[in-house]
Formats: sequence, C-alpha cells, structure tokens
Amino acid sequence: MKLVVGFGNPENKYNFTRHNYGFLTLDFYTKIKGLNWEQNPKFNAIWLKTSINGEQVIFIKPQTYYNEVGQAVQAFSHFFKIKPEDILVVCDDFNLAFGEIRYRKNGSAGGNNGLKSTISELNTSEFPRLRLGTGSDLRKKTGDTDFVLSKFTPEEKEKLPGLLREICKRIDEIITE
Repeated sequence: MKLVVGFGNPENKYNFTRHNYGFLTLDFYTKIKGLNWEQNPKFNAIWLKTSINGEQVIFIKPQTYYNEVGQAVQAFSHFFKIKPEDILVVCDDFNLAFGEIRYRKNGSAGGNNGLKSTISELNTSEFPRLRLGTGSDLRKKTGDTDFVLSKFTPEEKEKLPGLLREICKRIDEIITE
C-alpha cells in the first residue's frame, strides 16, 4: 500500500497559492483519473483510496495548516501500516525555479515547514518527495511568507495545465516503481 500526500492549507482563500501546489496537483490527478474525494474526513484529512496498476493507494490532503501536515501523514501511515518509503509527499519548493520538478527518495526538509512537520511526526526523513518549483524574482520583493501565500501569476497559471500533466505522470511512475 502507498500513501500520496499533497501539501497545502485548507481554506478556500489559499486556492491557487504557491503553498497549495500539492493540493492543486492531487485535485488535478483525481480529476483526470475520474476519482472522487471521500466526503467524510479521516485523521484530519480529505482522502480517497483506489487501486493503480494493482497497487492500493491512498491520497490525502491534510486539513491542518501547512506547518502541521505531518500529523495527518503519521496518522494514516500508522493506521494503514504504511512504511515511510511508501509515502510520497508532493510539495512546493521556492528554492526551485517555477516549473522545475525534483524527485528524491529521501532528504532534508530544505527549509520546508511541511516537510519538517512530516519528518518530526514520522521520526525519519527516509520518505520520497516530489518537490514542485515555485521560485521567481517575486520572492525577493515580498519575502518568503508572503511569497508562498501569493497566487500564481497569470503567466504561471497559463503553464500549470502542462506542468500538472507532467507531475501526474511522475506520480504514476513513482507509485508503480
């Protein structure tokens, strides 16, 4: 069994912000796959369970704020007995240029508070992560907090559908590794 976690913030005002790139990705993924989120939250997350190429997969969008997403990750992994190496985190990364996609099987938090929370709750950094670049010159003008909570620019929004398709292909590849 695999667990795929999209990072983001729960309120609608955060839709299409850089910090909600993980949520946006999972929403796009579920739409193109014809999947539906469960209406009853579990362990403080919106979730769904499906089978992909014979592999049972749970997708979650934690409903805590970004800095506490590890709580839902830990609860799902504990309840469903999912090993850290079978958890894929999908998160934004302002240290990567917009459009870059970086996959690592493990690593540090790299300043990402959602990853810090997950590492703390799982007591390990040995889980895969797909980091989605959001970086731009705007970050220098606004500061980190305002930048991650800012909406994608019109130019970035125009590129998102193609990027999201590529990210979804990568998720399928990782799930079936």
